[in-house]
Amino acid sequence: MMVRRPYAANEKIYNSECWEENRQMANESIYSNRNADTDKYLFTSESVTMGHPDKVADHISDAILDAMLAQDPRSRVACETLVTTGLVVVAGEVTTKAIVDIPTAVRDTIREIGYTDPELGFDCDNCAVMVTLDKQSPDISQGVTEGTGLHKEQGAGDQGLMFGFACKETPALMPMPIYLAHSITTRLQKMRQTKKLPWLRPDGKSQVTVEYEKNTPKRIHTVVVATQHAPSIPYKQLRKQIIDKVVLPVLPKKLVDKHIIYHVNPTGRFVLGGPKGDCGLTGRKIIVDTYGGRGSHGGGAFSGKDPTKVDRTASYMARYIAKNVVAADLADACEIQLSYAIGVAEPISVLVDTEGTARISEQKISNIIRQIFPLTPKAMIRHLNLARPIFAQTSYGGHFGRSLPDFTWEKTDMVGRLRKAAGLPPKGRK
Repeated sequence: MMVRRPYAANEKIYNSECWEENRQMANESIYSNRNADTDKYLFTSESVTMGHPDKVADHISDAILDAMLAQDPRSRVACETLVTTGLVVVAGEVTTKAIVDIPTAVRDTIREIGYTDPELGFDCDNCAVMVTLDKQSPDISQGVTEGTGLHKEQGAGDQGLMFGFACKETPALMPMPIYLAHSITTRLQKMRQTKKLPWLRPDGKSQVTVEYEKNTPKRIHTVVVATQHAPSIPYKQLRKQIIDKVVLPVLPKKLVDKHIIYHVNPTGRFVLGGPKGDCGLTGRKIIVDTYGGRGSHGGGAFSGKDPTKVDRTASYMARYIAKNVVAADLADACEIQLSYAIGVAEPISVLVDTEGTARISEQKISNIIRQIFPLTPKAMIRHLNLARPIFAQTSYGGHFGRSLPDFTWEKTDMVGRLRKAAGLPPKGRK
């Protein structure tokens, strides 16, 4: 995997006498660096199930957001959740016309996830629910509400930087390690909910290590699965069923060989799990939510945030842009960085990094992006149709790489416009 080289601490980048030397060095492509000679390497990503404590918290936060957006699409919501043994705490700032029964929304979400048995130490009917929600700060509100701040347009709800990424490793244009890790946790969820593996319980994790050669996936090196289970199932039976019925059905056969390593419940037992086993918090799985460590992350979480928050909306737009750039064959990999200032509509910066795979100049791609993609908060919300109750389903299985009807940021409907702006013929024509 190729990344941009940071300046070393002792580099004289501010000395005017060596400015020209530094400029020439910067103009040299890092992708032709002879010292970057790692042709083979391993890359690992993880995923977690919807019953993982942090995902329970994310799901509750997004379910509350959806309940408010369903009644008032202009709701301003910043909802955080904590879950632990027998307790859910909902906190944050909300300004809405919606009237939502928060405890009922919390219990319905926990029931949907699958925590219905009191023996698990956390269940929908017996947990306590504490709610402490305040109004959005008026100082923030005036920057987001059109015509009330220093700027006339609807501004960003906060400052920050957001990233989107896409590459050609999988049909979903996602990196292969996180794509496969999500496939395993989704399969775990399906096998539990359909009771095909009736001993499965809601909490679980997966991890996939892919071996690369010349930046191309060559084989799956290691798969790790940790899944909560009933105490009655013998370990050998659990291990065999996880490998045969959960892991192998979702792995590409051509990448599986006799040397693949499996670690299934490596401690030997995973009965105590969920919020009883670990406290869960909204926003603690931001790498699982995005690209599994491939590319960059701006640091802002998604769940519980309404679309005026650019942490969420600009990240979705950045993915949309990157995916369309790759789908248009302008590059084989593309990372987009956007940055915003609170109360200001237009992005401060738009950066394109194609890891040396661009077929036209990256500067030209950046210019095209600014011309044809909406990048103000209001325009992004409108273009992606985000002011509606669609977010609970994003809280598990990853926010990206899923072809669901409401995941508008996964569409590749800008390919034609990108290629035309780049001076290229429509795809399929020479």
